[in-house]
Amino acid sequence: MTEVLFGPSGNSESFYAEGFKSTLETPGWLKKQGEDLFDGGLDLFEYSFGQGYRMSTEKAEQIGKEFEKYGIEISLHAPYFINFANPDPLMFEKSLGYIKTGIKFMKAFGANRMTFHSGSCGKETRENAIKLLTERFKEFMPLFEQELDADMFLCPETMGKHMQIGTWKEIIDLCTISDKLMPTFDFGHINAWTQGSLKNAEDFQRIFDYCFEKLGEERTKNAHIHFSKIQYGEKGEIRHLTFEDETFGPNFEPLCEVLVKNNLACHVICESNGTMAEDSVEMKKVYLQHLIEEKV
Repeated sequence: MTEVLFGPSGNSESFYAEGFKSTLETPGWLKKQGEDLFDGGLDLFEYSFGQGYRMSTEKAEQIGKEFEKYGIEISLHAPYFINFANPDPLMFEKSLGYIKTGIKFMKAFGANRMTFHSGSCGKETRENAIKLLTERFKEFMPLFEQELDADMFLCPETMGKHMQIGTWKEIIDLCTISDKLMPTFDFGHINAWTQGSLKNAEDFQRIFDYCFEKLGEERTKNAHIHFSKIQYGEKGEIRHLTFEDETFGPNFEPLCEVLVKNNLACHVICESNGTMAEDSVEMKKVYLQHLIEEKV
């Protein structure tokens, strides 16, 4: 039986409240989270470069070695400025640069996954924006394939706002362009985009079934996942919430059913608002309980 891995995107508020300050201290702290519920603590951490690459590669190497020491896998999130659907050639080159720099930091961290936002429509029609974005991916992915190590993947993310490119079908279809593209299913985004459609296991299963069909078993079983509850309005995502919210979804339980049923080995990164480690612990607890019940 393969197992799903869980961890936070960034440090919880409680990390800083306990007096910790540096990401170098994060892996030791993560290993203690949930220790009263299960052995081994949390398994993952995602470092966000959302506002730009404000770190030296030397510091990234230090951080990577610390996470390796504790047996915690690290991934990274590229800057939010990437937009491969922008018709401006200069902006296209800048987006390429963000990916190239991200690959450099992947290698410094010892990471094998980088999540990124692929683009938004801007003033273009959705059809034209997706056409341009697809053409560009077909153009530049052969170049990145040469730079990526055998176990490294670029992970375009499903998005939560209607102006952004990134429905779950759009992202899966985009990943058919290269074997080095692996989807990031942000189920909070998907739920916000679709106005609360993720209610039961069948709703999640439908997404994985399409992924199995289009991308095959390996990338589907090992897909990258972001999970949080998200407030949404008529145009999609508004803001991230915590698991304590009872108004907006999605709930983790039906996704957990699908993870266990399909014997998936996904990486599940929690993006709750300030409680990402605590909510990661809750997800791992629920998941391990489902595994126990499955074996009975």
